[in-house]
Amino acid sequence: MVERLLPVMDDPETGGFFAAATEHRLVVQACAACGSLQQPPRPRCRTCLGQDLGWRDLPQRGRVHTWTVVEHQINPHFPAPYTVVLVDVDPADDDAPAIRFVGHLPGRPEVAVGTPVRVVFEELPGGIVLPNWELATA
Repeated sequence: MVERLLPVMDDPETGGFFAAATEHRLVVQACAACGSLQQPPRPRCRTCLGQDLGWRDLPQRGRVHTWTVVEHQINPHFPAPYTVVLVDVDPADDDAPAIRFVGHLPGRPEVAVGTPVRVVFEELPGGIVLPNWELATA
């Protein structure tokens, strides 16, 4: 059996994201200087180049922006078929910028642009928790 690839938990750029996931929180990197949000995390703010970066909680729901179905297995941890989704996180307020995350859904679920999804947290060995998405039911 092939071991699961695990994220690097002590990486200075992404460690806060995975730490928040262990608390079942979905977060995005936020600049203290200008308030910009950025995903994926970076060592500097992409807007003002500031280095005072923290984490802001996001709503745990979103909508499918686009998707594709993978039919040929390329990783032993993701048996084909599976669906890769790009999710627009629901904004916390009307003037919040679009934040997108990638995730995967098992099989070939019926999805369309705008299909509602919600965050699920996958518990892995060693206390590691990964956020992912599932179809939201009404």
